[in-house]
Parts: sequence; structure tokens; C-alpha cells
Amino acid sequence: METLEKVKKAQKIDLISGCYTASEASHIINAVLNVKINFHKLHRLSIKEGNEADACEFDSGRIEELINEQDIAKQFFSQARLEGKKLKMKSIIHIEIEN
Repeated sequence: METLEKVKKAQKIDLISGCYTASEASHIINAVLNVKINFHKLHRLSIKEGNEADACEFDSGRIEELINEQDIAKQFFSQARLEGKKLKMKSIIHIEIEN
């Protein structure tokens, strides 16, 4: 089995790249945001199971931020849909092994 020393220390994933209708873009962005929201909800739940007094401020705050971004995106996509515009999206994820 290879050690991390022999493996790449960084990775780049081209997650979203292309031109989409407002409905397609809305579907993609909502799916990604929902996955992140659910991740933080589950993380918050697992922390609470171990310590009910923990406010889970980071996860709770992040959930609020992501829900707010969903609302903003919904308005943005609605406007693009009304104007009959296509949307160009690009999202690259950079991952690095922390030292």
C-alpha cells in the first residue's frame, strides 16, 4: 500500500462546468447546497448526542448561511428564467493534504 508521501498531495475536481438553463442551474445548485446543509445537520446532531449543552455554533451558523444562499440563488434563477437567459457556471474544488 502506498503511503501519502508517494501519493498526490493535492487534487482538483472540475465539479461544474458549462452553460445551463435557469432550471438546470437551479437544480444543480440546490442539490449541492442541500447536501452541504444535510452534512451540517447530521454533524450537529452527532455533536449534540455527545453533549446536549453544545450550541454547535459553527454548524448552526453554516446552515443558516447556506439556506440564505439558497434563497438568494432562487431569486437569481427566477430572474434569469423570466428573461430567458442561459447561465454559465464553473466550480472547481481544490483539495490539499494538510501538513
